[in-house]
Amino acid sequence: MNESQSGASHVNDAPPFDLVYEDKVLLLFNKPSGLLSVPGKGPEKADCLRTRVQQVYPEALTVHRLDMSTSGLLLMARNAEIHRTLSIAFANREVHKRYVAVVDGIVASDNSDANAEDVQSWRLIDLPIATDWVNRPLMKIDKHDGKPSQTHYRVIKHDKAMDCTHLELAPVTGRTHQLRLHLQAIGHSILGDHLYATAASASQITAIDVACQSAELMHPVTGRQMDWFLTDPFVNQSGRLVKMDFSLNMMNFRYSESLKLKRSNIREIT
Repeated sequence: MNESQSGASHVNDAPPFDLVYEDKVLLLFNKPSGLLSVPGKGPEKADCLRTRVQQVYPEALTVHRLDMSTSGLLLMARNAEIHRTLSIAFANREVHKRYVAVVDGIVASDNSDANAEDVQSWRLIDLPIATDWVNRPLMKIDKHDGKPSQTHYRVIKHDKAMDCTHLELAPVTGRTHQLRLHLQAIGHSILGDHLYATAASASQITAIDVACQSAELMHPVTGRQMDWFLTDPFVNQSGRLVKMDFSLNMMNFRYSESLKLKRSNIREIT
């Protein structure tokens, strides 16, 4: 199987997109914030990543979505059989994704070294989510009628000067607006989130609020472990948190080793 990795965008007279990996059955993209994953209702929402990609790869099929304001890794299949296989893998939670975000306030950490990659630094938010029918398309925490929803999170870095915390997020389930709702529920709204955060929090970071930084899955044909990792858009070269605008080429792609989440002894927040 011929495989290639590229951080360059396809031009070919089509609107740009950032292709980070392709082979005969998979396509992986770095979706920019502000671009829909699939078309919305009305001509003003026709432009989306899928439409752009299909001008170059007409066979491309959407496997999952990212919110419009969420940037990062998005996977597509190149035929119907692979689409079915990947859809089943997502449904069975065999595809693992991690996100990064900056949230309002100083989030408690179990470890004095907030950068420590150990099991004690992870916590679990376990709060069911349901559609907010009165305020659609918003969702809400609903302990009676909501669907089970779990998000692991850990502190990467505190910034007391900015009164915010840089988090890594590993959702177990994939409910609509799950990360935004779960973090709001524990009192730490995502900065830049214009759906659920307060006006003050929403204005703190422009254009981007959450980024899908890594993805891990078994290749549907070869069975080989595949891992991808994007640089963190919220951190500059000196390691400081920054308020920033997202551009298509801001994240650089690199191929990484496995980033499996250690799942035992995780503290629950319910």
